[in-house]
Amino acid sequence: MRNALLVAWRDFSESARTKGFWIGLLLFPAIIFAFVQAPKYLEKKGTPQRYFVLIDQSGQFEEIIEDGLERAHQRRVLKSLVDYGRENASLEKAGRANGGKKLDLEDIPAPDVSGGAEQFLEEFAEANPDALEKFLERGGRDMMLERMKPYLRADADAYEEPKRRYVRVAVPQGVDSDAGTSVISETLKPFLRGGRKIRVEGEDQKLYAAVLIPADIEGLVSRPGQPPVALMSGRHGVEYWSSNLADLDLHNDIRNVMNREIRRKAYLAAGMDIEAVRQVERTRVPIATLNPKKAKGKEKVSMADFLRQWAPSGFVYLLWISIFTISQMLLSNTIEEKSNRIIEVLLSSVTPGELMMGKLAGIAAIGLAMIGVWVGSLLAILAWQAGPEVAFAQHAFEVLKNSHLLPAFFVYFVLGYLLYSGVILTIGSLCNTLKDAQNYMGVVTVIMMVPMMTMFFIPKDPNGTLATALSWIPIYTPFAMMNRMAADPPLFEVVGTTVLLILTTVAVLWLSGKIFRIGILRTGQPPKVLELFRWILDAVRGRS
Repeated sequence: MRNALLVAWRDFSESARTKGFWIGLLLFPAIIFAFVQAPKYLEKKGTPQRYFVLIDQSGQFEEIIEDGLERAHQRRVLKSLVDYGRENASLEKAGRANGGKKLDLEDIPAPDVSGGAEQFLEEFAEANPDALEKFLERGGRDMMLERMKPYLRADADAYEEPKRRYVRVAVPQGVDSDAGTSVISETLKPFLRGGRKIRVEGEDQKLYAAVLIPADIEGLVSRPGQPPVALMSGRHGVEYWSSNLADLDLHNDIRNVMNREIRRKAYLAAGMDIEAVRQVERTRVPIATLNPKKAKGKEKVSMADFLRQWAPSGFVYLLWISIFTISQMLLSNTIEEKSNRIIEVLLSSVTPGELMMGKLAGIAAIGLAMIGVWVGSLLAILAWQAGPEVAFAQHAFEVLKNSHLLPAFFVYFVLGYLLYSGVILTIGSLCNTLKDAQNYMGVVTVIMMVPMMTMFFIPKDPNGTLATALSWIPIYTPFAMMNRMAADPPLFEVVGTTVLLILTTVAVLWLSGKIFRIGILRTGQPPKVLELFRWILDAVRGRS
């Protein structure tokens, strides 16, 4: 045992002194930091202003579109003010204003993301139809900043309004706004492609988009019970020209504004009261999501429940990354020492079994150190954020700490690492170069891709056929069972799959030790599949 610990310490110290270890150690916190900060920076600084031209030959939608784009900008201002208040609020002041009540994730409703982020935001907007109206009527930005002032930290930065994402500019010279849309579009194409620039406040800028509304647009509107005029005539209707197909916010804003106006006119033509229609459209039935497993009176699904439900998916991803990364380190370490003949020197002082166990323990310690730094840096970055996010991060950590997710993660990490490392160590002992090992590692990588492909399907049906089947396959047990932890799988499956995983891991390590003893001093070409199979049979029969 002493020799195995010495080998473990040697492998740990050698790996810890490499540049790759420190790069991997610091890269994850850097990515998390960028993930937290980049959207804020891009929202304020990185997103450029984009310029578009609008030619409305019908004369009916120009003012309506401009008003709609202004409201869209004010909606972003409102959101940025909410974010500003959250980031710069004094917890002490906010607590006094809230009667001293602390933030509790059990009291915060969970977001409904069943239909995706777009549906969630749409439902939020519909559930709060008067929020923007009240914001504008009561004074907009200045009013809200004044009301925030008593609750902000003394050292809070000044509020910076987000710049307008889309700015309408005049039609470039040489473009005839009264010509047909086909003629106008051909004239504007050099500007849209970037070959020609438009002049904005004394600077040359690229034209981002062009919106062309034909004079007879009302006759091209698709209406229920009528044939699609635009489709039958081969015309486009409103033409939105842009070479950027990834950002369609301007396209969607204009489409929504024009659709609302068309429907308003249709209501008026039918003799309907517009205000009454709006009130009816804003009518909603409340639907509460309740959890039958919770205590009476606390059945409503909260943010804490939401975190418990989806936290396992994050742990699965971390488990996959850590096992894959550490196994690769073990492989390269073994092959490097074998090709440099260092293995022969080590085997003069220790047995092959002690060498193997020492390598497993040493690289495992490296992995635990990396995971510890990754998780610690994640919590530190969350806690570093100013405002109530500190309390949110603390409560989120309490939710995870008081659940069985962290102990389960540790158990499945150790067993999963030992299982895969036994296979990886066998490959390393059989190969003399990384090139030789790539043929075997390709198979291992394909096998390990299955948990990643099912990572987001299992939480939706944690006790279904797919989740249950993967749980009983030892190479997938750590990932599948970790992903099912939030759903409290049957105790029989938890115990049964864990016992099967332990037995499989012991068997793999035992076979790996047999093959490691034979292959570690072997030189030349790696053994053929039949020869390797014969080694395994000999090991099972006790001949090696």
